[in-house]
Amino acid sequence: MAIPFPSAGPVSHHKEDELRWSKSERAIARKAFDHALNQELQEVIRQAKQTAAEIKESSEVWELEEYLTQRRKEIDRKYEYRASKLNFVFGTLLHEGRLAEHDLRGPREDKLEAIRSYADFLAKVDVDK
Repeated sequence: MAIPFPSAGPVSHHKEDELRWSKSERAIARKAFDHALNQELQEVIRQAKQTAAEIKESSEVWELEEYLTQRRKEIDRKYEYRASKLNFVFGTLLHEGRLAEHDLRGPREDKLEAIRSYADFLAKVDVDK
């Protein structure tokens, strides 16, 4: 005899709702996502130009390459535009100050609360380090 899990019904339905982004929510999310990504890429470009301008030795070229490779990995890992990841992506960006809450006006309150909650979690993890 199978034992039903009480949380299977409502919780999974709630989780499913969190993953669904309406067309208007997706448009807002895409705009905020692209804005944050562009800002971070501009930061990488500025840093790369500054570092390149200061290169005096050939070995420093490889250090610049290592920096760019590392930043690309970080950015690729952080900026994953999938509905199932957006709460975490936006929570991270909010925590890092790359987005403000007003950049995310439009999604349902439950999504915004999940984003805020993850940003708060990251802040607590930083304090505990």
